[in-house]
Amino acid sequence: MIDPISWAHAWPYVLAAFAFGYVLGAIPFGLILTRLAGLGDIRRIGSGNIGATNVLRTGNKGLAAATLLLDAAKGAAAVLLAREYGSDMAVVAAAGAMVGHVFPLWLGFRGGKGVATAHGILLALAWPVGVLACLVWLATAAITRRSSLAALVALAVAPVAAWFLADPQRAELAAAIALLVWVRHVGNLRRLIAGTEPRIGGG
Repeated sequence: MIDPISWAHAWPYVLAAFAFGYVLGAIPFGLILTRLAGLGDIRRIGSGNIGATNVLRTGNKGLAAATLLLDAAKGAAAVLLAREYGSDMAVVAAAGAMVGHVFPLWLGFRGGKGVATAHGILLALAWPVGVLACLVWLATAAITRRSSLAALVALAVAPVAAWFLADPQRAELAAAIALLVWVRHVGNLRRLIAGTEPRIGGG
């Protein structure tokens, strides 16, 4: 963790790293891509979310894939660029990217659910943890055919994996990310419990 003794000197850099991550994370690629493609405002389609899953509801798989990759890439970019100034700055920028994606100022703090961005962050921050989270997502999605459940399980596993494969600081960040994503999936959790959550492919 950031040394509290040096906080008086470090706080401007910490705030700068968080702000940098926030700006990157708040880029609404799903909204931008669907508008450029002439599909209108993604917030008026399906769930109203700006993430890849809702972009897929437009019927354009290419745009959905591009949204997924770009949302992951912005999380990874925040970590990799901030890492030049130390591992603490990378963690702070990662936190900023997650907050920016979920609560973008210029969209009235109504952003995405953070799954792709979270995976990008994990891959850049501790690649073994990120790879494991992706594999857990794929396995859970293949078995249950429910994307939301796969995301929740994968990100719940990530903090435990980070504790053993990385360090406590990154494990704490992974736990905070998982909590945020779970909170954003409250509606999905209710549907999962009720058995009404849509399956991948609509089957």
